[in-house]
Amino acid sequence: MTATVDDSAAPARSLRSRIGGWANAAVNGIPGPLIIAVLVLDAVIALILEVLYLPLYIGTVPVPITAILAGPVNLALVWAVATVSTRLSVLFLPVGAWLAAFLIAASRGPGGDYPLRSDLPTLLLFLCGAVVPLIYMYVAANRPKPATKN
Repeated sequence: MTATVDDSAAPARSLRSRIGGWANAAVNGIPGPLIIAVLVLDAVIALILEVLYLPLYIGTVPVPITAILAGPVNLALVWAVATVSTRLSVLFLPVGAWLAAFLIAASRGPGGDYPLRSDLPTLLLFLCGAVVPLIYMYVAANRPKPATKN
C-alpha cells in the first residue's frame, strides 16, 4: 500500500494565525496584546486606588465612593478590551487581574495588617467591582448573533 503526497496543498498556518484575530489586531497601530497588557495593569492600579480610598469619611460618616465607582471602572476596562477581542477568555483578563489583586489586598501583609477589612464597604467593593463587568460579559456572550443575508 502506498500513499501519495499532494505538494500543491496550502502550507500549514502559523501559530499567530491559529491563535485568533486578537493576536494580530491593532488599534491605531498599537498591537492588541500590548493594549490588553496595559488594561490588565490598569485594573490592578485601579484596585490599589480603590482600596486606598475605601475608608473615606466625610465628618463621622463613612462614604465608600470608590466601591461604587469600581463597577463602572471595571466595566470600562472590559469594554476597552472588547475593542481588541470578543473572546470571553480575553475579556475576563482585567477582571481576573482585579480579583487576584483583591484577594492579595484581603490577605495579611508583611507587617500583619490587612489593607481590606471584613466590613460592609469591602463587601460592596467586591460586589460592585466583580459583578458589574461579569454581568456585561454574560450578556455579551448570550447576545444572539445577527442573521446573515444570503
